[in-house]
Amino acid sequence: MAVLTPRATDFPRWYQDVLAKAELAENGPVRGTQVIRPYGYALWERMQAEVDARIKAAGAQNAYFPLFIPESYLRREAEHVEGFSPELAVVTIGGGKELEEPVVVRPTSETVIGEYLAKWTQSYRDLPLLLNQWANVVRWELRPRLFLRSSEFLWQEGHTAHADEADAAAYARRIAQEVYRDFLTNVLAIPVLVGVKTRRERFAGATNTMTCEGMMGDGKALQMATSHELGQNFARAFDIDYLGADGARHLAWTTSWGCSTRMVGGLIMAHGDDGGLRVPPRLAPTQVIVLPVRDDEAVVAAARELVSSLTDAGLRVRLDARPGLSFGRRVTDAEIKGMPVRVEVGPRDLAAGTVTVVRRDTSVKTPVPLAEVATRVSAALDEVQAGLYAEAVALREQRTADVTTIADAAAAAATGFARIPWSAVGEEGEARLAEDALTVRCLQTADGEIPAPGTPADELVALIARSY
Repeated sequence: MAVLTPRATDFPRWYQDVLAKAELAENGPVRGTQVIRPYGYALWERMQAEVDARIKAAGAQNAYFPLFIPESYLRREAEHVEGFSPELAVVTIGGGKELEEPVVVRPTSETVIGEYLAKWTQSYRDLPLLLNQWANVVRWELRPRLFLRSSEFLWQEGHTAHADEADAAAYARRIAQEVYRDFLTNVLAIPVLVGVKTRRERFAGATNTMTCEGMMGDGKALQMATSHELGQNFARAFDIDYLGADGARHLAWTTSWGCSTRMVGGLIMAHGDDGGLRVPPRLAPTQVIVLPVRDDEAVVAAARELVSSLTDAGLRVRLDARPGLSFGRRVTDAEIKGMPVRVEVGPRDLAAGTVTVVRRDTSVKTPVPLAEVATRVSAALDEVQAGLYAEAVALREQRTADVTTIADAAAAAATGFARIPWSAVGEEGEARLAEDALTVRCLQTADGEIPAPGTPADELVALIARSY
């Protein structure tokens, strides 16, 4: 295994070590910015592809909107601008001249997209209008951390307009469940908890925010994705209205939702071990790495044949036969980058008609007959995917406590999650918890689902944790 700071010794330092030694990202030249290296970006591209497919399956279409937004747009929705004011980057000079109106570097696009939703929505026949964009955004971060909190990051942001409140609410919930929760659990292998944010934690300008919360390896929570019902707040500010079937004008109901490169940070912290990354096979850019034990012509030729046969079996495979690098160095590189399965090929293996298959999650080595490699490697990938998910579930269960008092919730949240009746917390209790840097991550039903609108407070459960 690669030499990293042990997680139990210093989790933040371990995280930084993984970023550097797995060649994922580095700090940019401006404080709070990040340079995503090719391997880190390959992980993001796989995330993009999986999320984008689910967004399109939900009926949304991709578009693109400007990076620069007139400052006046933000001020048209008072609660929204108040929520984002401390994070805004504002341009006042362009082309060497002072601008007549300052422009904001997009922190999110509700306002500029709202302007065009109003333009494109004329009749009830135009609705629902379902849009998504993949873009960068800027939020001036005071305490930056690569992937988790950076002044500029990559994301997708969906924006929709609907003819009625129920349709908007149903669509926002669909995104939370069928896009985000499905991707996070079935591809990223992170067993997220879904629920709604409290009024204190809700997105600025939203009437309801749904969230997916994952537990990281140190017991802290990470908000992985959110989906917002915006009511008619933005429709009113931007005149997003339509002619109904009744011949009258009606305000639309809007939603917005997003996930970002923060998911790369979540991947590292949820699955990584003292050897580095452990990437779930369904996500991995390279599912199988084939390593010749020696720089021997016959061995390398056999390794190339293996790469070809595994690729033909539909797997994402790469050969690492880099000259001048020892076998041990190549093994370490594969381990720290978390490649799910490696296949080792040596002269003695070939003489015996076998190769050695190694699972990254367990480090178990298994001799496999050459004729069975494709079948056995495919099975191993399925086992790694299931194993990482099961391990994450076990960690969350071990570090989640059901409590009844705020004091007990604070104690439990020192090492994990606390579940407590919302009626025992309330807004006053939430404020007290905030004094100790603890937050209500979400409110759920007793069976862990997103509560329906109007669910009584005494039927809600609050999830308390420290968070990133």
